[in-house]
Amino acid sequence: MTFLLILIIALALVFDFINGFHDAANSIATVVSTKVLTPLQAVIWAAVFNFVAFFIFRDHGVANTIAKTVKEIDITLSVIIAGLLAAIIWNLFTWWYGIPSSSSHTLIGGFAGAAIAHAGFGAINPEPVIKTVSFIVLAPLVGMLMSFIISLWFINSFRKSFLPKLISLGVMILVAIILYNALEWDASKLKSHTGSYYYNVIFDGKNFKWILLASILLIMSVFTLFLSSLNFSRSSLWFKRLQLVSSAAFSIGHGGNDAQKVMGIITAALIAGGQIKAFDQMPVWVPLACYTAIAAGTMSGGWKIIKTMGTRITKVTPFEGVAAETAGAITLFLTENLKIPVSTTHTITGSIIGVGATKRLSGVRWGVTINLLWAWILTIPVSGLLAAGVFYIIDLFIK
Repeated sequence: MTFLLILIIALALVFDFINGFHDAANSIATVVSTKVLTPLQAVIWAAVFNFVAFFIFRDHGVANTIAKTVKEIDITLSVIIAGLLAAIIWNLFTWWYGIPSSSSHTLIGGFAGAAIAHAGFGAINPEPVIKTVSFIVLAPLVGMLMSFIISLWFINSFRKSFLPKLISLGVMILVAIILYNALEWDASKLKSHTGSYYYNVIFDGKNFKWILLASILLIMSVFTLFLSSLNFSRSSLWFKRLQLVSSAAFSIGHGGNDAQKVMGIITAALIAGGQIKAFDQMPVWVPLACYTAIAAGTMSGGWKIIKTMGTRITKVTPFEGVAAETAGAITLFLTENLKIPVSTTHTITGSIIGVGATKRLSGVRWGVTINLLWAWILTIPVSGLLAAGVFYIIDLFIK
């Protein structure tokens, strides 16, 4: 490998580490603010499940989308270095000031900005960029809507309403359909399949994430059926236990979504450097290194942003934490399957706003939320401009 390629891999893993502690609040802010786990316990919990995502998300669709942000002919090692340096600078800046901006959009903005500086706007593939930009708005809205629905589901179950029980039964039927399709169940062929066959089907990367998501929905559905029989104290205790499940699910979604973005950059660099010829030749050490780096970064924590995410948007209880994290996890699982790189920061923020809105719209601190929106809007253009400037500087020394 050339020196530049080694430098890119090192910078990419540094960015992944920074992404981990920058976005640690996404996974643990609610579980810390509700006092279900201490900050130290929470970062260890989140880091473990960030890495577990390595065994679940195996198709690397998000990584492929990131790699295709810039046309292959216009990807050079200088472009990638400039994009990474800009992304690292902006990430550290927003972390220092406690701004929960998107590491994903920082990386995309940096990569695109450096490519534009190198070869003009024609260097950009519009389809992946349009997808990514559209989900700046759609991801938090989906998270908000889902958390709002889940919150109402829980609230009405506690009030002994009959409708939530029907919803729970409907969700159970949906879970059965998901499992049926994921396991490719065929009763007529049951005897012809060995145990190893079903083991491979269940733990295949494409199936296991759906089985995991279905299991989470099943747990929530069963819980709502007996929620009306619990008093406030006992229900709070159960919600605290459930929050361990929901926060783990969100951490898996966070790891699976965010680690892939750096995998895409490293693979693009390997192609540009002539180490491999196509994306599907990605070496196994690339995802392993990226998942390890983001888990290590999460372990280091991100306390400044935790305060914003966990307390300043709206006051969060264990019940609301479960609703927000479950909604965020579902959103991340769905978008990963669609190969769309979304911001976990945007997703969980929208989910927290959704649970706050079930109490009353004034329960959300909209002043803080508007400031966050400005940070989201500015992230891609600022990262792009910064990357363009870095590229021009690098270009003076690397020809």
